[in-house]
Amino acid sequence: MKISKICELLAAKVICGETQNNVQIEKGYSSDLMSDVLTLDTDNLLLITGMCNLQTIRTAEMADIRFIVFVRNKKLTDEMLELAKEHGICIMESPFTMFKASGILFKEGLKPVY
Repeated sequence: MKISKICELLAAKVICGETQNNVQIEKGYSSDLMSDVLTLDTDNLLLITGMCNLQTIRTAEMADIRFIVFVRNKKLTDEMLELAKEHGICIMESPFTMFKASGILFKEGLKPVY
């Protein structure tokens, strides 16, 4: 599923990484527990989370995750945005809950990690 399609389905706005709109994502993972995210060994992954802090960006960088959707209308800080740009992470913001966002993407064909 392309980033542009994900944004369309989730009423999301790309905050960082606009040039990656045509990148194809294979799998999604939803979590607010960054310790769980660190256990993943999956390429081409979309992280769906409401944990909107600097640690989330650092965790994504460590786990080699290049795409994050922040749900529940969470907004990035300038420091988070700078770190995401530095590591080439595409960030989107959606007004939907994590449950709704995950369900929509699953229904539309995004595969789960497990």
